[in-house]
Amino acid sequence: MHFRQLLLATGLLAGAVAPVRAQAPFDASRIKVSWEVVENNHQGKAQFLSAFTLVNNSKVPFPAQGWQLYFNFVRSIKPGPVKGGVSAAHINGDLYKLSPVADAKGIAPGDSLRIEIVADAWAVNFTDAPDGLYFVWDKEPAKGYKLNPLEVRPSTQPKQYLRFPGDKTALISPADVFDQNKNIKDIPADQLPPVFPTPQEVIPGTGAYALQAGLHINAAPAFAKEAAYLSGELTTLFGTPPAIAAGNGIALEEDPSLAPEAYHLTVTSTGITIKAADGAGIFYGIQTLKSLMPATSWAGKQKSIQIPAMQIKDAPRYGYRAFMLDVSRNFHSKQDVLRLLEVMSLYKLNVFHFHLTDDEGWRLEIPALPELTQVGARRGHGVDEKEFLLPSYGSGPDVTDAAGSGFFNKQDFLEILRYATDRHITVIPEIETPGHARAAVKAMEARYAKLQAQGKTAEATQYLLSDLEDKSEYHSVQNWNDNVMNVALPSVYTFLDKVLEQLQAYYKEAGAPLEYVHMGGDEVPAGVWQKSPVVQALMQKEAAIKNTDDLWYYYYGKVYDLLKARGLKQYGWEEMGMRKTTVDGKPHNIPNPEFSNNGFMVDVWNNVMGGGAEDLAYRLANANYKVVLSGVSNMYFDMAYMKSFEEPGFYWGGFVDIDKPFYFIPENYYKNSKVDALGNPLNPSIFQGKDKLTAYGAANIAGVQGLLWSETVKTSDRMEYMILPKLFGLAERAWAKNPEWATEKDSARSEELYAKAWNTFVNVVGKKELVRLDHYNGGYNYRIPTPGLKLSNGAISANIQLPGFTIRYTTDGKEPNSKSKVYTGPVTDNGTLKFKAFDTRGRGSRTATMVNRLRPQTLSDKSSRN
Repeated sequence: MHFRQLLLATGLLAGAVAPVRAQAPFDASRIKVSWEVVENNHQGKAQFLSAFTLVNNSKVPFPAQGWQLYFNFVRSIKPGPVKGGVSAAHINGDLYKLSPVADAKGIAPGDSLRIEIVADAWAVNFTDAPDGLYFVWDKEPAKGYKLNPLEVRPSTQPKQYLRFPGDKTALISPADVFDQNKNIKDIPADQLPPVFPTPQEVIPGTGAYALQAGLHINAAPAFAKEAAYLSGELTTLFGTPPAIAAGNGIALEEDPSLAPEAYHLTVTSTGITIKAADGAGIFYGIQTLKSLMPATSWAGKQKSIQIPAMQIKDAPRYGYRAFMLDVSRNFHSKQDVLRLLEVMSLYKLNVFHFHLTDDEGWRLEIPALPELTQVGARRGHGVDEKEFLLPSYGSGPDVTDAAGSGFFNKQDFLEILRYATDRHITVIPEIETPGHARAAVKAMEARYAKLQAQGKTAEATQYLLSDLEDKSEYHSVQNWNDNVMNVALPSVYTFLDKVLEQLQAYYKEAGAPLEYVHMGGDEVPAGVWQKSPVVQALMQKEAAIKNTDDLWYYYYGKVYDLLKARGLKQYGWEEMGMRKTTVDGKPHNIPNPEFSNNGFMVDVWNNVMGGGAEDLAYRLANANYKVVLSGVSNMYFDMAYMKSFEEPGFYWGGFVDIDKPFYFIPENYYKNSKVDALGNPLNPSIFQGKDKLTAYGAANIAGVQGLLWSETVKTSDRMEYMILPKLFGLAERAWAKNPEWATEKDSARSEELYAKAWNTFVNVVGKKELVRLDHYNGGYNYRIPTPGLKLSNGAISANIQLPGFTIRYTTDGKEPNSKSKVYTGPVTDNGTLKFKAFDTRGRGSRTATMVNRLRPQTLSDKSSRN
């Protein structure tokens, strides 16, 4: 804050008068708003009808004119007058407004107004609803007044949840869940594998070693950092730090013969030895030691922990075991990130893909370009975007919204880098370009306007990312019309180099490795750059650029040179490695041969089953691109767990439960893909003619990655709910060796082997790993599966996807709690029965309800029992 601003704020400046704010014509908090889906497939088209209901709970009329109702909506609304006396308009991105038409009536006290809108596609769950509603009064256009949270009415009728006539999947019922779980068998905890994720080899021993306070950690000098980490973990468990010195206890020894990240762990009755060639291997040996501890070990201070004697020889399947977190669409705090890194490290994931920038927010401080965070890291309502961005994803009118506004300053970022590095996690920053770049574009336009007003034209244009004379018309997938950098501008590359310079400085100061920078490349819309004078001038100068498509290769060629000059490697989304061409006159994409020998690494996300690009990952790997398997069908953790109105998340790529990452076969996912994006059984014929992964291509599969996009994820609890327990499937696929069921050629035998492996996996997750996460690092807000129910012969049976939870129930229609009856077998009580699963902390799942109507008792029934 400048000194003059400080004086004004404290009223100390002579003559200072607090600004007088106009009185709002109506108290927005007195309007109650609900929303519901009326019908999908409205008028037989790929669109749906929904309705707002505004209830005036005030004692004065709500005015007929002089207001607009703003909100965010992930569906495109048809503009123009709609039922209810209002007109709908698109602002930009997912921001819309409703304004009263000339003959609008207002709302009398106690009365209501119903507004119907038509939007494209369909709606299925509650996160499809509008969000972030606020009023703006005509007399105060720069101020937004937030409404109370929207009431979203459940969709209960087929016309409300079936997307179109070919949609055969209804909302999932308790009976459906029971059927899904019917083959899961309970395995006693002492018969489960001792370590997760599954090691390469476990050789049981005899006896056990007692971990307790006072032991010694005897570490080779190269493993001093790992010894300090282990000391911290043991201090948490026992309350006092162990001695890091020669003596009996745990030895960390160097063994140069082992592969990178590999380790050997030996437990005898006299001590524990971990051997590795590098610190990463020692670290993973320590994580395995923690996995050998009883799951309840983290619930409180321990006196002694028995570790069973055994030998473990282990190494990861893939060197790249990643998780991506989007902090742009909705911001997640440093604490959220550290908690994610901790659970990643526990399950031996080693790459954190940090999606720091996108259209809706720039989340990293770059001191030389302060506008990136002053403007690009904040969202709110205003008359322009010179101070902050438009509201997105329900962030509302106030720049104080924790999900809409926020960034990592230098110290935050350094702390994240050091925390990750201590856990052998590489942080790969993503700077999304040239599309998905609106936060940066608008921030640099604000910088331009400020400096231009000061007469500093050269400085104003130094980092400009947009051609201000560009008349191109386009709409991105997220409905932005101004979110792409103009790659013909030299200032774009000046900007990128400045950002790269700062990134390298941060990593150097943190002592963290920086090899790859992810430069985006995703979803640049059609129509971009076509009416840009700067582009036209470049095309006249550069003969190789014949049309705007060629600008793609021009741009990534220059980005490659920028990175190479700084000793960095290029990483991006799949489109970065593709080239547009035609086959029989029709548009067609091929792996770009121009970049195939440049060491590019690409995330391939588009493997939507039934979408036509199922083989894209394999085509790129076969063409010599390093490929990270990041497919939406199995690895997008922002997809809803199942088709349920109460289940949060998107579903355009299908529903993703814990089984999807678990049954993913990285090098032949055709073999075990079970359903299409709609949840229908998959027809294997869709893979006919698709490229298969060659032996050459297999060597280019760098690894696998889980991803959480944050459009529907605003809070810490929701973030952990979406990630866990799906993360366990990812961890197993990334670390464990290729399972027998994945390579078995006999389909019946393969299914049999898979069923056995799945049964073991869900028991391990439910009985061990989630119990561990009830207390580890303060406890995690993982999703507890909802019980399945079956009514048969007058009795209701319950089951659950992850054995180990306590199922409780009520028979009086009340919600079960942690003191309700424990389910032990079929229940014959009459009436409305409700079931819930509880973890060891007393947290409950969603409720499963089933009505049991026994036939009325007759007199003969009564007498026969006497």
